Amino acid sequence: MDIKNNILETIGNTPLIRLNKITRELPCMVLAKVDYFNPGNSIKDRMALKMVEVAEKDGKLKPGGTIIEGTSGNTGMGLALAAVVKGYKCIFVTTDKQSKEKADILKAVGAEVIVCPTNVLPEDPRSYYSVAARLAKEVPNSMHMNQYDNLANRLAHYESTGPEIWKQTDGKITHLVCTAGTGGTITGTAQYLKEKNPNIQIWAIDVYGSLLTKYYRTGETDMNEVHPYISEGFGEDFVPKNYDMSVIDYFEQVTDKDGAVMARKLAKEEGLFCGYSAGSCLQGLMQLAKAPNGIKPLTKDDVVVCILHDHGSRYVGKIYNDQWMIERGFIDVKTFRDVVSARGTKRVITVEPTQTVLEAVELMKKYDIEQIPVMNGNGPLGAISEGGLFQKIFDNPEIKNAKVEDVIEPAFPLVAFDTPVEKLSHLINKENGAVLAKDEAGNFHIVTKYDVIQSLGH
Repeated sequence: MDIKNNILETIGNTPLIRLNKITRELPCMVLAKVDYFNPGNSIKDRMALKMVEVAEKDGKLKPGGTIIEGTSGNTGMGLALAAVVKGYKCIFVTTDKQSKEKADILKAVGAEVIVCPTNVLPEDPRSYYSVAARLAKEVPNSMHMNQYDNLANRLAHYESTGPEIWKQTDGKITHLVCTAGTGGTITGTAQYLKEKNPNIQIWAIDVYGSLLTKYYRTGETDMNEVHPYISEGFGEDFVPKNYDMSVIDYFEQVTDKDGAVMARKLAKEEGLFCGYSAGSCLQGLMQLAKAPNGIKPLTKDDVVVCILHDHGSRYVGKIYNDQWMIERGFIDVKTFRDVVSARGTKRVITVEPTQTVLEAVELMKKYDIEQIPVMNGNGPLGAISEGGLFQKIFDNPEIKNAKVEDVIEPAFPLVAFDTPVEKLSHLINKENGAVLAKDEAGNFHIVTKYDVIQSLGH
């Protein structure tokens, strides 16, 4: 029988999957090492287990002990799985930048989670680095795993990730592309691959706001270059001890927006529902494929492996949430303003409540419209529509001489001038044939179902 004795035995041996659409314009084969197939849905399962095993071997982690770690979520999940199987407690310290889903998942597997502010220096007592170190001193029989400086982190990838990639590509890998965070994945994997073939190029992908790229290029840590960024799971505001920069051939930075957009593209075009760093990793490759700064262009004989670290379920409230992306300007959306601009700004045809129904019908004929807002000097009072009038006139032909206020229908919804078209489509229905908005000058504009359909066609 092929049986695993516990969940930890399922870590590693993740698949290498060819990318077919996003990278189709590149001359080479691009393969994704999809590590969300690990039981904790991320590559961090590998190093988490290795850190625990090394700590046990060194006598630093004793039976019934408590594992303490500063984590963006994925390392915590790996440590929590090891703790469940091996009988340890866990206290994890994370930042308020991380998605709520990550903290909830850690709690689900029995961990205690403490959230700290993101925008403080590492040495600040409120930082998640400092809080984790303090707890390790205060909590009896505990150990601070410290994935940043714990060399078992990179050892895990030297022993597993590197050999797997070498074997899966039959030794034909020419480039490794990987986001850079704690340094463990990229350094450990690179060390193994460089031993097998020193010509293999190792490309590290960083985020703007992190100091790693500047440090790699100059050997200096310039805190003036450090600023908050939205990307999760990679980039640092200090240099962890897991780095061996000598095995890395190039550092490339990616924007928060480009990484998020590429992650969504991976899901829609390749069926790979991955996290933020995966999108940034692939975006970095696409930037480097243009051969900037003297990088040797990719050829048809190259075999590029991109490491996709974790699963998209950690980010459903962020990069996979349209509203979150819109609020940060990460996706371009058509708005009420765009619809009005595209059709040409025309005066809104309105009627006053004291006008006759016949006058309103004549306006509908003249301007070939189906609904008209009813307004007075104070703004919209209601509306009349062709559909609503049809039945009334059919039942009582004389109603055409009545006043509009006698047949008035509910007012069209009033929205902000920059409301996304997607929201407008939900507001326009059988009862509401249109929506209204007021521009910066105080003028009213109308958008109908026909306008929305026309705008989506462009």
